[in-house]
This record gives sequence, C-alpha cells and structure tokens, in this order.
Amino acid sequence: MNKPNSLRDHLLAADPTLAQNPERLLVFIDEGNIRATAAPGLSFEWLYTLNIIITDYAGHPDNIAIPLLAWLRRNQPDLLTNIEKGKDAIGFEADILGNDKVDLSITMPLTERVIVKRLPDESLEVTHPPEPDFGL
Repeated sequence: MNKPNSLRDHLLAADPTLAQNPERLLVFIDEGNIRATAAPGLSFEWLYTLNIIITDYAGHPDNIAIPLLAWLRRNQPDLLTNIEKGKDAIGFEADILGNDKVDLSITMPLTERVIVKRLPDESLEVTHPPEPDFGL
C-alpha cells in the first residue's frame, strides 16, 4: 500500500508547521479488504479507509483540506468526479481545544490496484499502476 505514505509526505511538504512536528500527523488504515477474483492471474485491489489524525494543530483546517484535495485529484480522483460517491466520501471530526488548537481526524475510502504478472522464469512482477487521469 503506497497511498498512505504518499499522502503523509504530501501533507508534510504542504504545511511547514506539520513538517516541523511530523509526530503530530498520524496515519491509520481502517476497515481494509482485498478484492480479488478467480480470473487467471494474481492481480488484486486494496480497499480501505484511511484515517489521518493531526493533533494540536494551530493552523486553519483549510491548510489541511486544500492540499488533501489536491492529492486526491491525482491519487483518488473518483472521490471528486463521482458526485454520488463524493457527497460523503471525505469525513472529518474535530476536537476544538481551549488553546486555539484542534485535533483533526479525516477519513476517506481509498483503493490501490496491484498488477501481478508471472514472468517466463516463473517469478512475479508486481506493479502499482497510477490512477486514471481524468484531466483534473
């Protein structure tokens, strides 16, 4: 699974206060599944809910939402292009702390395709193809 670390790196690069305190950015995978079929080959798809928790955040939540949406455009565009899916795909909870800080939890469903090819020498080649480009 590559997307959790990719998003983590993206958010750290986008927000200097997070970059200074990366331990405040927690990433969890919840409710994961592997989808595979009985078709020939071993290719499959990871499906899971990604939960990002940012603790003691003093910036405005927009500073997290905007780079998150930019990352989704490239890495999970169906959450933005599918109106029905997108209505409630990105959830959040916030604990407003008394000292002008917030604990923010953001959840979203992610998928990752894994293509597995058997090579002539019987070894396996595993690749993670990029998401379709919808021109966003």
